[in-house]
Amino acid sequence: MRLLVVDDERALTRALHRGLTAEGFAVDVAHDGRAGLELARYGNYDAIVLDVMLPGRSGYDVVTTLRAEGVWTPVLLLSAKDGDHDVADGLDVGADDYLTKPFSFVVLVARIRAIARRPATPRPAALAVGDVRLDPATHEVSVGDERVELTVRELGVLEYLMRHADRVVGKTELLDHVWAGARESAWERGAETAEVNVVEQYVGYLRRKLGRERIATVRGAGYRMVG
Repeated sequence: MRLLVVDDERALTRALHRGLTAEGFAVDVAHDGRAGLELARYGNYDAIVLDVMLPGRSGYDVVTTLRAEGVWTPVLLLSAKDGDHDVADGLDVGADDYLTKPFSFVVLVARIRAIARRPATPRPAALAVGDVRLDPATHEVSVGDERVELTVRELGVLEYLMRHADRVVGKTELLDHVWAGARESAWERGAETAEVNVVEQYVGYLRRKLGRERIATVRGAGYRMVG
């Protein structure tokens, strides 16, 4: 099995190279995002182990670029950041798994084998509702001929609404799917108003960027995309 390891911590990459080679992997190493991206594009790897914080181009940027170019090699992100939003952001850009530093080498090997066993990921089909178009693979959004820049959370809300454009989507449903794993701290202590407000806030952001008429409010039920 061929692996690419991209991390700027040279002591770590040396240790990973030794350990993974001993486990039977053929391992290539890069120490910055640009070099890692070039190897990932053309190296025909079975899996990629990719640090998030890299010189040149971040791990998020590398994954986003690979997916936009149709490269679906499984990616395991490494990061010292262990917050729910950090994990969610990594998975949102197209990574297959996320492991926080410091990590167990045994767990790393198990995660690599797990993502390499998964069936190849097909390129997601583009979504369209009226003149709003979203390409889940590249995260490109357009209204008519005009490109629209959205944040990761805005993309999550829009994609969910577009995938369920045939019905009304409730606020709690959006929270459960777009903010999965992040409904904690103040929210879990019963601050239901905060939950409602965050959904309304992001729908408001989308309306300002896409046009108010494209997301309808169904009083007492939730929201619906308008074609």
